[in-house]
Amino acid sequence: MSSRAPFPPATRTPLRPLATSLALVTAATVGLAGCGGGGSHGTGGGRRAALALTGYTSDQLKLALLTDITGYQRAGEPDSGEYGSLKGIQNFAQLQRQVTLDKPRCADAAAGQPDVDRAAPAALTSFNRGDGQVVTETLMGMPDEAAQRQIQRRVTSGCLAFRTRVGTRWAEHRVSEFPGGTIGRGSRTVGVSTISGTSHTRAWYVVLRGRHSVATVSLFGPNATRAEVEQLARQAYDRSEHYLP
Repeated sequence: MSSRAPFPPATRTPLRPLATSLALVTAATVGLAGCGGGGSHGTGGGRRAALALTGYTSDQLKLALLTDITGYQRAGEPDSGEYGSLKGIQNFAQLQRQVTLDKPRCADAAAGQPDVDRAAPAALTSFNRGDGQVVTETLMGMPDEAAQRQIQRRVTSGCLAFRTRVGTRWAEHRVSEFPGGTIGRGSRTVGVSTISGTSHTRAWYVVLRGRHSVATVSLFGPNATRAEVEQLARQAYDRSEHYLP
C-alpha cells in the first residue's frame, strides 16, 4: 500500500546531526535493502567478494559507481567488499541500535531482508553538498530473481507514519511510496519526511534493478526532492550498464 500525501513545505533550517541520524534510520524502518548510512572511507578490509549467479566482484561494482555529481563533492574514496563489511553499512547498523521506535513492529519489517546476503559483493559511495545535502549510492551483486523481489517490497500500511527517539529527543516521520517505476529494469521510490524540533529533513530513496544487481540511490537533506533522486538513479543505472558486462 502506498501513500501519496504531499510533504509539508521545507524549512530553511540547516540539517542538524540528530535530524540526519533520524532520517538515516528510516531506511531500515521502511524495509529498504542496500541503503548505506552515509559516507564511507574504508576499503571493506581489502575483501573482494564474489557471489555465485552474478559473476561480479566488488571491484567491478566499485568501478560502476557514480564518480561525480554536479554541485556535490565526493566524501572520501568509495568502499567495496562484502556488503556486511562496508563501513557505511556497519555505521548504519550501529545507529539503528541507538534509535527507539514508537511502533516496534515497523523495525521487524527490516530485520529479516532474506534476499540480502551480507557476504554479497557490494560497493558504496557518498557525496556532500554545502547546504547539508547528502547523496549515497550502494550497488550490490544479486541474482535477478532476488533483485526483482527487492523491487516488489512494500511499506506496510501501519508504518507510513511513525516516531523515533534518540536519547530524549523525538522525531516524527511520514512515508510516501511510489512503486512500479521504470528506472533501470524496474524501480520503486520511497520518500520520508522527518521533523525533529525545528529541523525538517527529507529523505528520498530509489531502489532499482540492473543487470544481476540492485542499486539504491538515496538523497538526504532539507531540500531533497523526488525529481532529483530519480535523475541521479537514472545516471547511476546508465553508468552501471556501461561498466558491468
